[in-house]
Amino acid sequence: MLRPALPAALLLFLAVVLHSGAMDALLSFLDFGAGVLALVSLSVTVLWGLAATDRMVLKSGHRLLAQAVHRGTGVAGLGFLGLHIWAKVVQGHTDAMAAAVPFTDGARPGLIGLGTLAAYVFVAVAVTGAVRGAFTGITASRWWRGLHMSAYAAWGLALVHGLRAGRPAAGYALVGYAICLVAVAVRLALRMRDSRRNTGELP
Repeated sequence: MLRPALPAALLLFLAVVLHSGAMDALLSFLDFGAGVLALVSLSVTVLWGLAATDRMVLKSGHRLLAQAVHRGTGVAGLGFLGLHIWAKVVQGHTDAMAAAVPFTDGARPGLIGLGTLAAYVFVAVAVTGAVRGAFTGITASRWWRGLHMSAYAAWGLALVHGLRAGRPAAGYALVGYAICLVAVAVRLALRMRDSRRNTGELP
């Protein structure tokens, strides 16, 4: 009996939100914050993905936990990325064509294009990661690994896009990006060193 009242209540709630300016405040936050949250989430995803490959310190149960966090932060990062793109289009900072086709933005084709390109790579990595079992066999596994490794390049492109495409980054954002960059570089170097040791290239 209360169900017919739900649409009316929802409309009333939306009217109050729009009248109070809460939607404008939300858009203002997403205009700046969604991109930062996307980059931070994807940076954490890269770090946890690297951690999940560690066999020197982590046991199998810990690696499974790291993989779960890696997937969860990846989903969060893609969600924030979608909000970031939506907010920029709604606010008129770019258009849907530039958001969909790299390097077609009228004002900043290079910087906006880097973000679009990075977004496509992240989505491709996420989709192929979700269907990892479909890549069986040595050749297919190598293709999957190569595509998954392209996330590092996409992350670098996203970092340049985040620092240069929008308003000047606040001090805390620069510090956060620098920490993420150093952490990923150190962890990646350790992974490469361990890989060389495991293949016998190092004593």
